[in-house]
Amino acid sequence: MQSNHDFFNISLNKTEREQVICYRSGTLVYEETFYNGALLSSGYNSAGYPLNVLMSFPTRLNKNNFSEPFAFNIEIDGQSVDFDLELVDFETIKNEDSIKSILTLKSNIKPINIKIHTSLDGTNIFSRYLEIENLSDNNLNLSRLSLIAGGLETFDRDKCYSSTIPTDEIYSIGYFDSDKWGEEGLFNWHKLSAVTTSIDTRFNRDRFRQPVVFIRNNVTGKIWVSEFSFSGGCRFTFDLNGQNNTDCHLSFKAEITGHKPLFTIAPHETFKSPEIQMGLVGGDLDEAINELHAHIRKSVLNMTENNPVNLLIGCGMGAEHLDMGEKICKDYIDQFQKMGGEIFIIDAGWVCPKGEQTEWGNYNGLNVPDKDLYPNGIAEIADYCHEKGLKFGLWMDIESLGKLCPQFKESPEWRAKNTLGEQTDKFIDFTNEEAAMWCETELERVITEYKLDLLRVDYNTSFRDYFNMRDTGTGVKECLTIKHFYRVYKMYENLKKKFPNVIFENCAGGGGRCDLGQMKYFNHTWVSDCQRAPKSIYITNGMTMCLPPERVDRLFAGMGCHEHGSLDLQLRNTMLGHMSLNVIVPMATKINENILEFVKHSTDIYKDFIRPILPDCLIFHHTPETDMAHKNGFTVLEIATPDKTKGAITVFSTENNNGNSIVIKPKGVRADKNYKVTLDNDRASFNTSGVSAINNGILITLNSSMISELILFEEI
Repeated sequence: MQSNHDFFNISLNKTEREQVICYRSGTLVYEETFYNGALLSSGYNSAGYPLNVLMSFPTRLNKNNFSEPFAFNIEIDGQSVDFDLELVDFETIKNEDSIKSILTLKSNIKPINIKIHTSLDGTNIFSRYLEIENLSDNNLNLSRLSLIAGGLETFDRDKCYSSTIPTDEIYSIGYFDSDKWGEEGLFNWHKLSAVTTSIDTRFNRDRFRQPVVFIRNNVTGKIWVSEFSFSGGCRFTFDLNGQNNTDCHLSFKAEITGHKPLFTIAPHETFKSPEIQMGLVGGDLDEAINELHAHIRKSVLNMTENNPVNLLIGCGMGAEHLDMGEKICKDYIDQFQKMGGEIFIIDAGWVCPKGEQTEWGNYNGLNVPDKDLYPNGIAEIADYCHEKGLKFGLWMDIESLGKLCPQFKESPEWRAKNTLGEQTDKFIDFTNEEAAMWCETELERVITEYKLDLLRVDYNTSFRDYFNMRDTGTGVKECLTIKHFYRVYKMYENLKKKFPNVIFENCAGGGGRCDLGQMKYFNHTWVSDCQRAPKSIYITNGMTMCLPPERVDRLFAGMGCHEHGSLDLQLRNTMLGHMSLNVIVPMATKINENILEFVKHSTDIYKDFIRPILPDCLIFHHTPETDMAHKNGFTVLEIATPDKTKGAITVFSTENNNGNSIVIKPKGVRADKNYKVTLDNDRASFNTSGVSAINNGILITLNSSMISELILFEEI
């Protein structure tokens, strides 16, 4: 069924014993029941049916099958407030593109009101956050916070399916296996056993796992998806309760994690939680991904100033070039212009003395160009770019202080302390307002003084640094992670609104902070610093699952990209996302005109054919699992316009592929259309019907490992 995103509805139905809230968006239905003082998760439907469509036989979940049926989990001062609640108010706010409800509950255990904010936009994904209002004259400590929880479904093997299906074959969970630097986006499905299973990001794990998870019922084909909009600790927990030959009950929690308390709520203060995205589709993984992307575009990354539609090709140089001075900048600007680049970006090292560029971490916070490298100031490079028709960008790691920065010694209190009382070597604590304002003012100065068209923000820190504890005047040492990131977000929001035409590019040691909370204020993001094939191919494949491809930066010819794989493979790995380039020949070395011609040919295809598709494209992952792609030797990614009139497919041979063939059956075509298909390796075209492409496919033979093909198709 083709997705339409124009239906959304929220209703409250009251009976003598309970009140049922029915959320409907697209073909998603999710219901919650307020019963005996508790809000309970009552189940989902992926085909659009309210759970009481047969009014005498509603299909809501039986609360007694779940030990914690509650739709959220909150603990205040160590006490659960999931129950003994009063329903105070329920309101809905509707506009042309969405509807929002606010359910207000009053606790009889603690002096708080809880407001559940739920937004629907016509996609099969909804957004939710909680507000907790402290009604007392005392501080209240928030020690547990699940943004959404409770039952997902009960699976009845006897009534509808064969009772012989083993329990651990019913459900699979899909997530990114690694939390390590350079291994972002390595996606696989895993069996879900009849135990409690948790997937952690950042807290208890490193920071390079994107906080997203997919849950699939392998029998019915339903896929739930959930993604946090938060840069701190997150945990997904699944409890599959049931043995072979019995009913199975699957419950779920999406929890904010950290040291306790997570947040101290001051008297009469209202705490607003991070946001969670949650949804369900009846279909394959790409249907779930495309619904998630449609929701993210429409309702999450929808800040007007952050429209990524231009997708200008960035071209950078940094410490890897040793001499980053005025002359080499101008020479590389000339080279990038020939390659098809549109923005020249000076990366890390521009504040360092000549020969010390690789020590840039020690100089963080100086934010003034080295006088020997740029005797006339760095704005001269901006002027040269503008004369050549390019835009100009600059790298900063504003949230760290290098030991050579004066503030490092003058303001040691700006740097956070960990739970052992040890001061971090560079990490700035944004709950210190003086430090936060200094960072914001510095960014504003640099953007203005150096004539930036693009600001590249890096973030090189350990995840352990931002789970620090401090008494902020309440008498309690609290975990500052939430307060810290909220202030970081506010800084970037303020600056983006002040400089709406400046492109904000996110980079966090690669993919260390690409979550939707951070990305709300950025046009696009680096998803990894690993550019070496084949891992770089798998990273692109995976990270375009959790972020729309127009938000995903991939690099050609830098950071080790040139070490493995053919030139075409390296370049095409950037073409279905946001393209970035590095130099293809050192300064004062003769350029290979054949290589230059291929790069320019590819950037022209990107600008003329692919880039116009990206901002609202559908995406299809023909080889979603990293382990299977590694085994079979192919990775295939496809984008297409929503009306399936135009699209592109990248085909990569990876390890141990020597002359193997693969039949590509495009997913972005229609059976009732005819298409012109171009195979870019030979620059040869042919015509085919959509029905033939769907049924018979296109045979692609790649005669070695680490080479590629680019397929373009357009309706005729």
